[in-house]
Amino acid sequence: MTRPRVVLGVAGGIAAYKAVELLRQLTETGHDVTVVPTRAALAFVGAPTWAALSGKPVADDVWTDVHEVPHVRLGQAADLVVVAPATADLLAKAAHGLADDLLGNVLLTARCPVVMAPAMHTEMWEHPATRANVALLRARGVLVVEPAVGRLTGADSGKGRLPDPVELAALCRQVLAGTPQDLVGRRVVVSAGGTREHLDPVRFLGNRSSGKQGYALARAAAARGAEVVLVSTATLPDPAGVTVRRVVSALELRDAVLAEAKEADVVVMAAAVADYRPVERLTTKRKKTSSMTVELVQNPDVLAELVALRARDQTAARRPGQVLVGFAAETGDADAGVLGHGRAKLARKGCDLLVVNEVGETGHPTGFEGDQNAATVLAADGSSVDVPLGSKDALAAVVLDLVAARLPLA
Repeated sequence: MTRPRVVLGVAGGIAAYKAVELLRQLTETGHDVTVVPTRAALAFVGAPTWAALSGKPVADDVWTDVHEVPHVRLGQAADLVVVAPATADLLAKAAHGLADDLLGNVLLTARCPVVMAPAMHTEMWEHPATRANVALLRARGVLVVEPAVGRLTGADSGKGRLPDPVELAALCRQVLAGTPQDLVGRRVVVSAGGTREHLDPVRFLGNRSSGKQGYALARAAAARGAEVVLVSTATLPDPAGVTVRRVVSALELRDAVLAEAKEADVVVMAAAVADYRPVERLTTKRKKTSSMTVELVQNPDVLAELVALRARDQTAARRPGQVLVGFAAETGDADAGVLGHGRAKLARKGCDLLVVNEVGETGHPTGFEGDQNAATVLAADGSSVDVPLGSKDALAAVVLDLVAARLPLA
């Protein structure tokens, strides 16, 4: 079987050292990777490192092995070109078709998907020239990944970090798998994880949701070209190209989701939101007693609020055609089975799609904590799609296929 051929372009930024781990992630998952650094990149990480880890010679100019015409051959033969880091200078050159080195020529000759992962200081990322170059590249079909937020070179922090190489490799694999670019220009909000309702500074009411399914959805939406905001209670690594808003409680999640949903094309409520919270949160630790009574009050139903806002104000509360997706983690009981409860919930909530999956005790093959899931996606029009047991990434792909089919034409 032919290994997928990837060209890893590396521009001259301090984040070039992180591209070493991206190279390792790709080679260890069976990809044939050719590294094409710029001359400036080689000042940060030398050619011997790239050659040793890729198993191939490294060049930055068009004159090395000129008889093999590398400036044309590499781009034509690639299944994917990924540039990490993509500096402001590299983005400007790529946007305007400059080809004064080997990487520039590869970008011009490539007819495969191209992913660029910018890394630079916040001021450079926010400069109008950079923003215009990014918009131009995206309009041409390049997947320009949003930088991460965090510590930059020196003591400053902000937006401009290279995404986690493991997550960036996961995004590249999705693009290589043929992920459609059908969410370009769309804004997607995803909630993930289980909320915590604190009883005191030590104890809380919670659930077993790991957030893995929500993260898979956010990762998949970013790979399809969407601008993605993930409202999360989980402590998983940030998916590449996704803006993450950290929350803890149901009320914090509600506020964050409602704020982000105002300009969203799609909202996916994958979080396991606690139904109740304590009436009183103590400021000191509760002392052990033989018994304890805790008064609870019901939390807001965030999905129902989103549906109500959509129905009440078609212009201020959402973009036209906003698609709302809910999740229902169910167990059958004497009243109904898993799907019976799911259909009743869909009718109550009024969302467009409801992903119904069976959950159980620890070790159950689907749902909470594990890496696999199976579900039935119920639609408001009465249709349904069964998703067999598989990865949570596979379920995310099916859900987003159904979402994309329901979005109005851009």
